[in-house]
Amino acid sequence: MATKVAKTGVKREKGWLYYLDKRGNVSRAKMARGGGKPSRVKPQQVAKAGIKREDGWLYFIDKQGDVARTRMARRGGRARAKTRTPKRRTARRTARKPAKRTTTRRATKGRTTARRATKRRSTTARRSTTRRTARRR
Repeated sequence: MATKVAKTGVKREKGWLYYLDKRGNVSRAKMARGGGKPSRVKPQQVAKAGIKREDGWLYFIDKQGDVARTRMARRGGRARAKTRTPKRRTARRTARKPAKRTTTRRATKGRTTARRATKRRSTTARRSTTRRTARRR
């Protein structure tokens, strides 16, 4: 729920953005529409309010044209942070040993790396080598 800070009674016009400026006064700026050229109109001061801002509050111009404020919505919230239980410390995990490679005995038994390389070659490369050996015989 918002609370009124100052009664200014600003009458709003269409196409203008009303806000509380750095000095605490109500100002307005021309709204950008349609993505065209940005308007070169400087912000205009509409009403003097002279409001001093406080941290944690959001200041805005309400429907009646008065300056109002409401509590800022923050993630988690202050009230919840106090009632939260402390995090539990978990036991440290030891480093896992790398998994052993599972290869069949038949694939590794009695074969050299050169023979394994020939086995991995494409079928066309294998055919050409078998033809050469057949011609030699």
